[in-house]
Amino acid sequence: MIDYTTLPHVNAVLNASSGALLAAGFYFIRRRRVRAHLTCMVGALCVSALFLVSYLVYHFGHQGVTRFAGQGLVRPVYFVILISHTILATAIVPLVAVTVWRAGRGQFARHTRIARWTFPLWLYVSVTGVVVYLMLYQLYPPG
Repeated sequence: MIDYTTLPHVNAVLNASSGALLAAGFYFIRRRRVRAHLTCMVGALCVSALFLVSYLVYHFGHQGVTRFAGQGLVRPVYFVILISHTILATAIVPLVAVTVWRAGRGQFARHTRIARWTFPLWLYVSVTGVVVYLMLYQLYPPG
């Protein structure tokens, strides 16, 4: 039996791990360490896929919507972060798919061109995922 109450914490760890792997992958490719870059990026892809499954299980199979309990100025700040995170999380899926496809096909010039967009957006989604978790479950926990 799954303890669904742990999934938000698991999701935050997965988002943080994805962000760390993305940053490491960027570090390695800037130093032309292609094998280490590839390892980090495959890791980020796997961790992000695990996150997506865990997120869907939690929100659609158990919890539904979690209401933000914060009040005052923090409320619009939270929603700006959440909305930008959600829109970019949706947009990043096809960008990652195309970026990975081009690398897998050996189209490295085309891979690099799209990765210049994919990397910062994917990193933003990973980092803001952790920020949303902290705001929603740690700083302003529900009920």
